[in-house]
Amino acid sequence: MKPSIFAALAFVSLAAAACATTSNPPPDKGNMLSAAGFKTRLADTPQRIASLKSLPANEFTVKNQNGQPVFIYADPAVCGCLYVGNQDAFSAYQQMVYQQKLVKEQEMTAMMNEQASFDFGPWGPPFY
Repeated sequence: MKPSIFAALAFVSLAAAACATTSNPPPDKGNMLSAAGFKTRLADTPQRIASLKSLPANEFTVKNQNGQPVFIYADPAVCGCLYVGNQDAFSAYQQMVYQQKLVKEQEMTAMMNEQASFDFGPWGPPFY
C-alpha cells in the first residue's frame, strides 16, 4: 500500500473515531417538533390508536383541512402520539433541522482542522 493512501486511511479513521467519541446526540425529535409549534395528540382511545397505526411511522404526512396543509408526524414507538402542525410549524422545524446540520458540519470541520495541526515533533515528519 502506498504511504499516501495509508496516511489518508489513517486520517479518515482518526476523524471517524473522533466523531464517535465527541459528538453530542441529536436532540429528541419530539422536543424539536414541539419547539417548532407542533401540537401533541395522544393516541389514548382505541380509535386514535387505530388511526395512529394507519399512518406511516416517523414520517410526515400532509393532509388538507379547509384548504390549508396540515403536517402530521406519527410517533407510535416513543410517545404513542401524533404531532400536528401548520405550514409555519413545519417551516420552523425544517429550519431547526438545517441549523442542527450546520452545527454538526462546523464541529466536524473544527475537529479536522485540529487533527491537521497535530505536532509530530518527536515523531518526525508524517509518512507521505
